[in-house]
Amino acid sequence: MRYGIVMSNLDDYADPRLVIRLARVAEAAGWEAFFVWDHLGFAWGSPSSDPWVSLSALAVSTTHLKLGTAITPLARRRPQVVANTLGSLDLLSGGRMIFGTGLGGVPEEFTAFGEAGAAKERARMLDEGLAVLDRLWSGEMVTHHGQHYDVEKVSLAPLPFQRPRIPIWIGGESPPALRRAARWDGWLAPATSPDGTPIMDKDPGRIAEMVAEIRRHRTTDTPFAVAVDGYSDPDDPTLPHAYQVAGATWWLESIHGKRGSLDEMMARVEAGPPEPR
Repeated sequence: MRYGIVMSNLDDYADPRLVIRLARVAEAAGWEAFFVWDHLGFAWGSPSSDPWVSLSALAVSTTHLKLGTAITPLARRRPQVVANTLGSLDLLSGGRMIFGTGLGGVPEEFTAFGEAGAAKERARMLDEGLAVLDRLWSGEMVTHHGQHYDVEKVSLAPLPFQRPRIPIWIGGESPPALRRAARWDGWLAPATSPDGTPIMDKDPGRIAEMVAEIRRHRTTDTPFAVAVDGYSDPDDPTLPHAYQVAGATWWLESIHGKRGSLDEMMARVEAGPPEPR
């Protein structure tokens, strides 16, 4: 089991300066990854920061943390811009980026700006956008004419540091989301809801069932990550280890305003991963 942090980008955590502080503390305390939410919280009344600005700062403020979003709704971003942005971040960080993506769990972040809020439409955009992203990261000359995106004889440069591509981890728990995860490099298992509160029916047994379903659809034996987010005590690894038995390879400690005060969250990060003392 590997251990990381997944942090809100809402309310008090909308300040990128706080993200830098927390990430530096996380790296010093032995955490291995740092993910940030990608919510347009201001669309529904909650201040929110741009995750790409935060990740750029983290790329130059840390040295070995894996960095990424958890999760970016690709349907509300242009895949060619995401390809370029993440490629640049991967070079800046020396190959430490992970792209966490999915449908997005707050329809208002689409509908408030006149964009499609229906999940099925977003799913089609996600799948097509991922195909475009993957081809651009390959370095080949891309021509693509689909339902939502068109690319005419374009090759991306510079390419990401990581080859053949930046790892793509898929969020979601529906049968289509699990099948989608099986086609890529990892699954962000939803053990907490979009507001950070625990989902009571996502116990290790249920996660194990969903991991088995993903593996049933896998067509390659390449490494596959399973990241579960949740709450742990620094000296009690019981819960993370239960998820490890269920198939998880990462535990992501969930840090957000509904869990506790800023001081309490800073103390939890500083205490380090949940291992016996």
